[in-house]
Amino acid sequence: MIKRTIEVSREPAHLCVRLNQLTLKRGDETVGSIPCEDIGVVVVDHPQATYTHAALASLAQADATLVICGRDHLPVAMLVPLADHSQVVWRVREQIEAGKPLCKRLWRQIVQAKIRAQAANLAADSPSHRRLLQLASEVRSGDSTNREAQAAKTYWSAWLTEAPDDRRADFATFRRDPDGGGANALLNYGYAVMRAAVARALVAAGLLPSLGLHHSHRANAFCLADDLLEPLRPVVDERVRQLLVAGQNELDQPTKAALLELLAVPTETDEGRGPLLVALHRYAASLVQCFQGAARRLEIPRPCESADTDACGS
Repeated sequence: MIKRTIEVSREPAHLCVRLNQLTLKRGDETVGSIPCEDIGVVVVDHPQATYTHAALASLAQADATLVICGRDHLPVAMLVPLADHSQVVWRVREQIEAGKPLCKRLWRQIVQAKIRAQAANLAADSPSHRRLLQLASEVRSGDSTNREAQAAKTYWSAWLTEAPDDRRADFATFRRDPDGGGANALLNYGYAVMRAAVARALVAAGLLPSLGLHHSHRANAFCLADDLLEPLRPVVDERVRQLLVAGQNELDQPTKAALLELLAVPTETDEGRGPLLVALHRYAASLVQCFQGAARRLEIPRPCESADTDACGS
């Protein structure tokens, strides 16, 4: 079953629970009601939103993730469930005991997948596309030669130059800036939502999101989520570019809704096809298998290339 993504941003709302359904109220009026078990992610971006303790607990018990946005409309906090996983201690022990050679091999797969996904966002006959595929083939264990950074330089310099001629001048000044507005704000919002969904899948698999393969900043509680997020960033990039080409360059309710839809985008892995939110669980499960020595490769989701969207689980 495809879990639903709920966004609260246009008007204030009070979130409570009635008969195991998340209920949204404005004043005395009930404006929406959804079974908690059907919810995957709730994004709240309104300063006057309020919650009951029961609502937060019920969302956690239903394995839903709550994302709270700040004044700049970007996510600033996540409420991630402590999964009721029957083998959580064993999972964490396997994660802690994973050796550096294994972590480096997995990071190589992640970087290669990210660079190939970036290449897929560029014209197949472009020099930048060919350059990225070449860099992907050169990634070593642990990305010791930093091909990821070299790919980023090539990718971002070409990302918007392939826009239609009538919009190319508008995008000529774009620079990737994690603190910037406009296109950067759209990218940051999309990445943050994707990161929350990855963290949810990791916790559901019994893993610690803070213990990363490559990312290791002591103040980052989501290092592992940031590792697994990397190959998914180009999915956000492509949707943001589509919005920009359509003239939607402000982080408002329509653009946020378009980015939240990415969690349901059809994807495929070597093991099957389905919505991204479902594929993330296969992704996390494959990481568990790698930690256990039962597999050597991660099942990294990629956008479905089949013209048959039903076959892709849309």
